[in-house]
Amino acid sequence: MKLTLVLMVVVSTLAGCSSESVEEEGVKMTIQLTSPAFGEGQPIPKRHSCDGEDLSPVLKWTNAPENTMSFALICDDPDAPMGTWVHWVLFNLPPETAELVEGVPAQPEGPDGAKQGISDFKRPGYGGPCPPPGKPHRYYFKLYALDTMLELKDKATKRDLEKAMEDHILAKGQLMGTYKR
Repeated sequence: MKLTLVLMVVVSTLAGCSSESVEEEGVKMTIQLTSPAFGEGQPIPKRHSCDGEDLSPVLKWTNAPENTMSFALICDDPDAPMGTWVHWVLFNLPPETAELVEGVPAQPEGPDGAKQGISDFKRPGYGGPCPPPGKPHRYYFKLYALDTMLELKDKATKRDLEKAMEDHILAKGQLMGTYKR
């Protein structure tokens, strides 16, 4: 099943097709998540890493369900030596949001009411790729359309967010970039 899913995503990505029919863990992958900074499976520019300015990249999305009440975003690196490393936890983005600007300020709460949880860097906001030297790491930006606003405490973690999102995910989109030092 997982191999079939991976092949479907790769084929639909290569063909430039919509991934509306693809499901992951029972959630439709209908949101098209893109960045002008890098394409699917492509290197993330240095400016978005700890070797550069450590700015969050521009992220844009389309095809969110009409009944979306908020968005949440998780960015993580499953190739980290000590297990998956969380680079960004963001939630309660307003439903009309369709883009994140470059360099989202690392504050617990934004002017639009969105909140940033704590990454594995032990601070709110985006922390860019910073892998040890060696082979490239993969960085997954996962966007979730939710049917609710989330009631989470300050300093929420990825685990807190995932638990709060259970049974509230309407759709999902994903963009994967790589980084090597």
